[in-house]
Amino acid sequence: MLFPLAVLFSAIRLGRGPAVFAALLSVVLFDVFFVPPRFTLGVNDLQYLLTFGVLLVVALITAELAAGLRTQRDVAKEHGEQAGALYAVARELSAALTVEQVSEVAARTVREVFGARARLWLPDDDGRLKSVDDADCDGPPDARVCEVWQSGRAEGSSDGTLYVPLPGPMRVRGVLALRRADSTDVDAPERRRLLDALASLLGIALERMHYVTVAQRTGIEIETERTRNALLAALSHDLRTPLTAIAGLADTIALTPPLLSAEQSELVSAIRVEALRTGTLVHNLLDLARFEAGGLRLRREWLPVDEIVGASLQACTSVLTRHRLELDLPANLQMIEVDAVLMERALGNLVENAAKYTPAGSTIAISARAAGEHMEVSVCDDGPGLPDGPAEDLFGRFVRGRAASGVSGTGLGLAIVDAVVRAHGGRLRAANRAQAGACFTLELPLGSPPLVEEPVA
Repeated sequence: MLFPLAVLFSAIRLGRGPAVFAALLSVVLFDVFFVPPRFTLGVNDLQYLLTFGVLLVVALITAELAAGLRTQRDVAKEHGEQAGALYAVARELSAALTVEQVSEVAARTVREVFGARARLWLPDDDGRLKSVDDADCDGPPDARVCEVWQSGRAEGSSDGTLYVPLPGPMRVRGVLALRRADSTDVDAPERRRLLDALASLLGIALERMHYVTVAQRTGIEIETERTRNALLAALSHDLRTPLTAIAGLADTIALTPPLLSAEQSELVSAIRVEALRTGTLVHNLLDLARFEAGGLRLRREWLPVDEIVGASLQACTSVLTRHRLELDLPANLQMIEVDAVLMERALGNLVENAAKYTPAGSTIAISARAAGEHMEVSVCDDGPGLPDGPAEDLFGRFVRGRAASGVSGTGLGLAIVDAVVRAHGGRLRAANRAQAGACFTLELPLGSPPLVEEPVA
């Protein structure tokens, strides 16, 4: 009975090989010390041979089962240690607030678990990979780092460095470089799965930090925009009255006897013009602030397109004296539902821009046509055209084109046009013409106009 007990003990404590050796050694010792003739390997009774065979088979099976249980125990213990290590890493990463803290957790974990040195490569705001500060290794990224970041697949190098991507839920967030020692075995399946899990945790933490930063930046921008709109609205409202008074006083001075000299009349006229120009600027700022705050209600009504265009041109008579005007307004155009005052002002801003940024004698063309479910009203010119870059950038506040250096203006005209069109559910498009010049198009929804009854004769 001691025979299988010794084999079982050897299998549990030492493994499969020592257990097999213990089984064979037990048979030999049993034969020498307990089977007559003793102290020899001879056997008088053949039944002992059968006993030896059965005991040897039982011992070998016991050794195999015990060794398998020992292996499973070791694997379970290693898995438990890995799970504990990953849990500790996940807990530390959940509390990390900076990239440096994530880098510190990665370096410590790689050093303790894999016995290697770690280095993080993360993209900056311009999309270029940069290394997080590491005292052990410095320098620009090589081609292998960029390749792993773009492909999302781990690769090794000839100097023993393993590059592992850091996958996030949305995209790869960086690359983890492991500088392995000669005795470090990272390519084993269990170790590689642990490394992949660590890379996923790092990628998730980096993506969380990225979106937290984006949310904070967006919140600051929203609050800044709200404060700026409130300030602009307050200033615009308070400045309109004194500016109107200054323009009125200038007119009064010019009409009050005694008559002014030519030089004095010119100064008074300049005061009036500048007061009116500043008043227009203040009015634009107030309207833009109201649009962006959502506090301006549209007074929609069904109007013919040619009526809106005519009212806009009448308001821009003074700026069109040195330009040719071409109109392409078909008689059968459908009516559109718009706020007449705002839409006339939007078209007027486009006409004023075309007249302002094109040389004298150039042509300004206004056309309208129905395109699907939208009405397209275009204001085109044959001037120098739009500057390089996305045309939508010109729709921002205080943004002016490349030809704005010698032209007065504040860069609010297109911003107001874009705000008016978006308030009507449309959009503003801008592009350079094929031959020369620029073209701005208001794309407005058509809707279903009311039926107009024919008068009874």
